[in-house]
Amino acid sequence: MALEVRPVDTRLQIQFELGEDQNGRKVTRTKTLSRIKNDIADEQLYEMANALVELQSHPVSTVRKIAQFEYVNV
Repeated sequence: MALEVRPVDTRLQIQFELGEDQNGRKVTRTKTLSRIKNDIADEQLYEMANALVELQSHPVSTVRKIAQFEYVNV
């Protein structure tokens, strides 16, 4: 029995730092972009994230690629 790994979904998450609340805790917001082609190269995705970050007014704390796969017996 052979195992095949199929890509299902790829998303890009960008976490922004909005400042601090009245208690001094860091306030962040996350923007998730979905429906990204599964075969995009990591370098291309990172370049796209950097282009989007340049358009934002808040500093970025984290950029994440979230990829989901399914295992199929063939």
